[in-house]
Amino acid sequence: MPASDRPDAVSPSLKPFGPLPLANRFAGLGAEFYTRLSPQPLPDPYLVGFSADAARLLGWSPDAARDPRFVATFAGNTPLPGGDPLASVYSGHQFGVWAGQLGDGRALLLGEADGPGGRWEIQLKGSGLTPYSRMGDGRAVLRSSIREFLGSEAMFHLGVPTTRALCVIGSDAPVRRETIETAAVVTRLSPSFIRFGHFEHFWANDRHDALRQLADFTIDHHYPHCRDQANPYLALLGEVCDATAELVAHWQAVGFCHGVMNTDNMSILGLTIDYGPFGFLDGFNAHHVCNHSDTQGRYAYQAQPNVAYWNLFCLAQALLPLFGEGEAAIEKAQSVLPLFKTRFAEEIDLRMRAKLGLRESHADDETLINGLFRLMHEGRVDFTRLFRTLAALELENPAADARIRDMFIDREGFDAWAANYRARLRHEGSTDAKRAVAMRLVNPKYVLRNHLAEIAIRQAREKDFSEVDTLLRVLSRPYDEQPEFERYADLPPDWAGQLEVSCSS
Repeated sequence: MPASDRPDAVSPSLKPFGPLPLANRFAGLGAEFYTRLSPQPLPDPYLVGFSADAARLLGWSPDAARDPRFVATFAGNTPLPGGDPLASVYSGHQFGVWAGQLGDGRALLLGEADGPGGRWEIQLKGSGLTPYSRMGDGRAVLRSSIREFLGSEAMFHLGVPTTRALCVIGSDAPVRRETIETAAVVTRLSPSFIRFGHFEHFWANDRHDALRQLADFTIDHHYPHCRDQANPYLALLGEVCDATAELVAHWQAVGFCHGVMNTDNMSILGLTIDYGPFGFLDGFNAHHVCNHSDTQGRYAYQAQPNVAYWNLFCLAQALLPLFGEGEAAIEKAQSVLPLFKTRFAEEIDLRMRAKLGLRESHADDETLINGLFRLMHEGRVDFTRLFRTLAALELENPAADARIRDMFIDREGFDAWAANYRARLRHEGSTDAKRAVAMRLVNPKYVLRNHLAEIAIRQAREKDFSEVDTLLRVLSRPYDEQPEFERYADLPPDWAGQLEVSCSS
């Protein structure tokens, strides 16, 4: 997590909603990087959801959304003073196929503000047509906006690197998707919205001058230590490999599926970005595909690390002109890319051991961890509940395993695994009480399951936003017990299995 994004980095001195001194360093890159335009007004807007935690990053108090100017501003109807709104152009690979020019088809960067939480770019998503909308209408719908709002904030509180979400503003304006839905705008915050696809765009168009300019901008503002290296651009690739490996290890450890890991949806800072058809695992299936549009299963849970590596390969290809000439440039890129695999292996091992309450590393850990996941996969054991419940395992009392054991179809298989697990715990002198505390700090009780989001969305369509607020509150403390919200940790109801999320938004 970036230092500027930690709660302890936010000053207690907060102000009511008001003008922010905005800048827009990205605009300084020049007109070939973007198109300037204003948001399209959203008729009769109203507040759907508001994150006080995100508002603090900009220096606003938790009462900021009560100011009538707040809704008008983040509906795109009233400009932020000093703002310089623009839609950026990028390209990318979508589902493994070169898609050519893309860009901010429904998003506008308003500018960036220095707040007590650091420097944040402010972006409206769903603010209307841009030159990069292609066949789209430039709008977002209430359904997807609520999911992105809750998903962004939930991931932050889980400790996963992510963009943030300030608010959702709704409107009764009709938007056509598979059916007629209503419009919404979600305000997103990030230190940068630069993607792999920005670099691919200028590489594909043989604009090596613009490619270098973009790389210099990224290094100067986000990876300044790369300037001290022999080849700053090669160092940049290494930093992105490292950040992406840490990100995907986080995803795997909390059972998060992104759903659409196209290169244009990959952050150059290693942040979770573009919450479209995402989902958290319920019953564990290593091959789970959360995106109904992903008919080939390219972005299945188990495939995410390899897809991230493939995307980094595309980024390396785009940066090749900055590495040198011919085969030498290729060899340099090939020397850096394996850093992702090394770093990911380290990160996922660290996180999986922590989930099992293991303090030390041993040669047989991979066998132990994979054995548990095999049993989980065969029995479709609930991912979140299993790891949370496993914290209650008693080292010297196998007879008390019934609550855990009954989660598995192959109970004898679990017994054999648990015997090996206990032996491993005894080997490092584990104690039940300390291990339980440590495991509950890394194994959440509450995640944004699809059915919870769906309930909030259905109520919001009836102008009842209380469930959006409640979910935001629950998900801000995912590792705490919260007995008053126990039902939010229940297994999904039967109807949840019929829910589908897709690239439609």
